[in-house]
Amino acid sequence: MTTREHRPGRTGTRRRLPRLRIALAAAVSFAVAGTAVQAMAAPQDPETGQPPVPSLSWSDCQGGFECADAQVPLDYRDPQGRTLTLAVIRKKAPDQAKKKGTLFLQPGGPGNSGVDFVRGNYAGLPASVRDSFDVFGYDVRGVGRSSQVECWNDQTYTQAITAAKGVPGPDAYEPAVRQAAAFDQACQDNAGGLLPYVGTEYVARDIDLLRQALGENQLTYYGRSFGSYIGTVYAALFPDRVRALVLDGAYDPEHYANKPYAYDRPQYLALDGAMSRFLDWCAADQATCGFGDGDPRAAFQQLKADLDANPVPTANGGQANGYTLVYRLLFNINAGKVIWPSLGEALRKAQLRDNTSFLLRPPSAASYDFLNPNVVVECVDKDYPRDPALLKRKVTSFAKAAPLLGPALAYGPPLYDHQHATACAQWPAEKVSRYDGSFRAKGSAPILVLGTTGDPDTPYQDAVALSRRLDNGRLLTFNAEGHTAFGRSVCATDAVTDYLVDLKVPAHGTTCADETQPPSATPKTAPPGITLGELRHGVSDRLERLGDMR
Repeated sequence: MTTREHRPGRTGTRRRLPRLRIALAAAVSFAVAGTAVQAMAAPQDPETGQPPVPSLSWSDCQGGFECADAQVPLDYRDPQGRTLTLAVIRKKAPDQAKKKGTLFLQPGGPGNSGVDFVRGNYAGLPASVRDSFDVFGYDVRGVGRSSQVECWNDQTYTQAITAAKGVPGPDAYEPAVRQAAAFDQACQDNAGGLLPYVGTEYVARDIDLLRQALGENQLTYYGRSFGSYIGTVYAALFPDRVRALVLDGAYDPEHYANKPYAYDRPQYLALDGAMSRFLDWCAADQATCGFGDGDPRAAFQQLKADLDANPVPTANGGQANGYTLVYRLLFNINAGKVIWPSLGEALRKAQLRDNTSFLLRPPSAASYDFLNPNVVVECVDKDYPRDPALLKRKVTSFAKAAPLLGPALAYGPPLYDHQHATACAQWPAEKVSRYDGSFRAKGSAPILVLGTTGDPDTPYQDAVALSRRLDNGRLLTFNAEGHTAFGRSVCATDAVTDYLVDLKVPAHGTTCADETQPPSATPKTAPPGITLGELRHGVSDRLERLGDMR
């Protein structure tokens, strides 16, 4: 996700987001476990013992949006104590007399900015959604403008990624474990005062305070990818406060939180499976794909090794190797079949050592703003066994089971999702904000779960598992490649819209099969949900797009 976004209420040049801006219990600055923090008095509610509902003072922040800050407890075990500041944003429905309430939009991650997500996607929402709701988002604790977590700085992350390999050698495991331990220590040194409190239970409790601050009796919510897990935890904690929840690209919450190795393996397989199906298409349509000279699979494996042995200089003075290629594919494969011709062209350029290929652009500094909290939050949320022998067996088996992209990810630096085991199995911080179940949400209103059959990021079987685990879940299937469904399928988008606006739940067994097929050539304009920057240059690293839904 690109986090080089304008700060609400500011104009001018783009800037990095402020980091570790915590409001604490006295108007002084001091250090907690190596983390510099700001202090502020928290309002008291001694009568109820409950955390005070934030008071939101809205101000214009351009484009018809309003922004505010919300004070929430840093630690919900001490609801009257220290507070943390969350950045929030909304755009009101055009006719306030006709609106149905407020729609919370929650992006994926962990690590994506909810403020940017609302800004970037509001115009593309269906008109009936914009007419029916004030659209609201916020940066969750530890992310973006809400006390951004930084473990490794840009220089350290760049060094680690530059040294990583697309084809790791046979002795790659032990260095990976040591590197992960160094990352963990940097987290403790640089953000130790915040680490215990960024888990998803506390995020869900923040949402309930924000719901009350907005005057909503119940929650209306769309969460994609990791946002689906946040919504799942909210429903589990507050089932009677659910009006409508859409969980798109859903997680199996029991595996994610309590059996993380069982969660990681399917994700390795789903990612490699998506890459494999792309290469099969490439072999079958060489004229459109243009990569591989009749054997794209062998050509891809060779390309990774060639780039490791002889990296390509980049325009900014860096270098791109086989790991760079894997990193870019990890995210760009999420766009589904519509991007396949562009991937073929980019792989061909990489073969020719043409550094204009968007698959040869190393991660930017904006990426690190996403990757730091991505690792931290999952290490707080997940309960990895602290067994070094088990860690080695699992990581090495995952790398072997997913030969196209798995080895680079398994033995690379702490980065994204299924690469977290080496860091999280050694995690040094408390996990007081972790939620471990139950995930039934007993007694809730119907909850809509969306799963995409070829999803490389959140495997389809996770959506099936969640829909069965929920007391009142309903599954909608999108038969397609790529990550998530809303905005990529007219069928799924219409079903979600009917549910959010009118509480119409799709029939049991509903399947959508309207994925956009691969163009006959590389598109000259960006397909829905993808920026030209990603297709041509890979600049927009992690910007979450819902697609063209108007």
